[in-house]
Amino acid sequence: MREIKISEIEAGQRLTKLLEKYMEAAPKSFFYKMLRKKNITLNDKKAEGNERLVAGDSVKLYLAEDTILKFQKNGAAAEVETAAKTSEKIEKNRKQEKKVTLEIIYEDKHILVINKPAGMLSQKAKPDDVSLIEYMTEYLLEKGDITKEQLQYFRPGICNRLDRNTSGIIVAGKTLEGLQKMGELFRERTMDKYYFCVVKGSVEKKQLIEGWLYKNHSHNKVTISKEEKEGSEYIKTEYEPVKKDEDFTLLKVKLITGRSHQIRAHLESIGHPIVGDGKYGDVRVNKYFKKTYQLKHQLLHAAELWMPRLEGEFSGISEKVFQAPLPDYFDEIIKGEF
Repeated sequence: MREIKISEIEAGQRLTKLLEKYMEAAPKSFFYKMLRKKNITLNDKKAEGNERLVAGDSVKLYLAEDTILKFQKNGAAAEVETAAKTSEKIEKNRKQEKKVTLEIIYEDKHILVINKPAGMLSQKAKPDDVSLIEYMTEYLLEKGDITKEQLQYFRPGICNRLDRNTSGIIVAGKTLEGLQKMGELFRERTMDKYYFCVVKGSVEKKQLIEGWLYKNHSHNKVTISKEEKEGSEYIKTEYEPVKKDEDFTLLKVKLITGRSHQIRAHLESIGHPIVGDGKYGDVRVNKYFKKTYQLKHQLLHAAELWMPRLEGEFSGISEKVFQAPLPDYFDEIIKGEF
């Protein structure tokens, strides 16, 4: 017999959802059959499977060990193995003096707000990558906020993404409730998101621009048009100059819709590409900044996140403003150019 004790981390999901994560290779019909036969129980009672789990619940599996292992072979057991391999990679980096220390802006029992450095992936692009999610998971394991066993049926995750070479605020969920609530806020666009960037040219006034974004997935590049076309997505971006001269402008950008590469491509489409952007930027400008400041990526930073009014479990972050300070190299360039 195996027992899964539900903590606040996993609370909020349906019983069958937890079982599907725990034994990923099992068909759904197997769970319903075992529930009917009371081979799987909830708080020592027969369950239907659609019950919402709460902290303190006990899920017991009266199943043969080889049956559990068979259904875990591609799923939950692999999560523990992956966590162990990730820990080894992170430890190897530490020994090579490549230790990454996460810059935590805010933390409570449900969420983390992190200032991601440029150069770090938000999430894996290929299996061997070590991304922000892996560093965050390792951080929570070291703190004792989650155990390797709990990774079998819940994994902390991020609620928004930034391009690899964009720095700034990322919100992560430490619990299922945190992931769900923050994911809802991002989907419904009830938070205000502000970025700083340095662009080519002199921007004279505040503007609200709209358009349609089309992504070429094979090249991982987007194009912007004023007219809608099949497969395109509506975008809306607001920006205002903070500092400027004849050649460059420091902009504060409000991201109203959040599409892939939106800020970078939208500003390039109106003649103000972001400095250092290898995909959408100006080659001559990028060469100047690389030579003068050794800049190797775009000057784009997610600096502020304004939370809406919240009640109940998340009242502690109601109307809170999270701020991520500009990286040192960004400050250096501002002082050198303006």
